[in-house]
Amino acid sequence: MRADKAKVLRLLKTASGQIDGVIKMIDEDRYCLDISSQIMAAQSVLKRANREIISAHVSGCVREASSDSEREEKIDEILMLLEKLM
Repeated sequence: MRADKAKVLRLLKTASGQIDGVIKMIDEDRYCLDISSQIMAAQSVLKRANREIISAHVSGCVREASSDSEREEKIDEILMLLEKLM
């Protein structure tokens, strides 16, 4: 993985803490919209981590591909991933 590992791990640990908080909120029978807000916050952090990984892939793996066919293969992989995101 070419992404900044420390940054990605920090983001994922933040998301993990937020998810643990959501679980606690559910156990405590907290207000629905407060729970939803915390879920959206965790999703936002996960998106940032994913964006960091994809960006590093494009700027590293794709850019440094040794041949046109390898570059096309990497681009196709990204396009398939983006289809899943949309």
